[in-house]
Amino acid sequence: MTQPPLRARLIAEILGTTFLLIGVVGSGIMADRLAQGNDAVALLANAIATGCILHVLITTLGPVSGAHFNPAVTWAFWWRQEITTPQALSYTFCQIIGAILGVWLAHLMFALPVIQFSVTARSGPAQWLSECIATFGLVFVIFAGVRHRPDTVPTLVALYITGAYWFTSSTSFANPAVTLARALTDTFAGINPANVPMFIFAQLCGTGLALLLLPHLWGPGAEQK
Repeated sequence: MTQPPLRARLIAEILGTTFLLIGVVGSGIMADRLAQGNDAVALLANAIATGCILHVLITTLGPVSGAHFNPAVTWAFWWRQEITTPQALSYTFCQIIGAILGVWLAHLMFALPVIQFSVTARSGPAQWLSECIATFGLVFVIFAGVRHRPDTVPTLVALYITGAYWFTSSTSFANPAVTLARALTDTFAGINPANVPMFIFAQLCGTGLALLLLPHLWGPGAEQK
């Protein structure tokens, strides 16, 4: 099948990451308003909404761009030589722009100031380990799904992220572009900008560990589809 032109793929990455952040931040705002201080209910609503939007976006935009919406995923594909360096850089730029747009649009929909910076502290070894594990798991799920059951990838990713909201102390950001953008919202989904670098470092560590393990899991070269 002929690959869509680069322009279409980049538009898909911007659009998909924009809607992903609208889903994450918008549902967080709504959940926080309606849960009346019950953080467990708010987190459950946030997790379900995020899983739902991921399933929709990967299903609809996957045939266009691969539905990365995540620099960690993009550079994992680059490592596997399935995307060129210029394409990976373009994808990453579009993902960051889309993520920021998504945060700002969520603010506008809920009549909040567009420009914000989070004061929510998310730091410490437990959360850094959580981000490493969360991203490791996400990369593993994507490539295992692509290898064994490509048609199930949207469901696998959506279910994994929904679950990871709950089994990680960081609530599973697992995405450098999402992490950067969530520093720009002082709402339920926010993260203090000072905590962003270590989150991203942990996410990259998790990505690297996954890429090192996959060849041993399936044999030399077997991880390639």
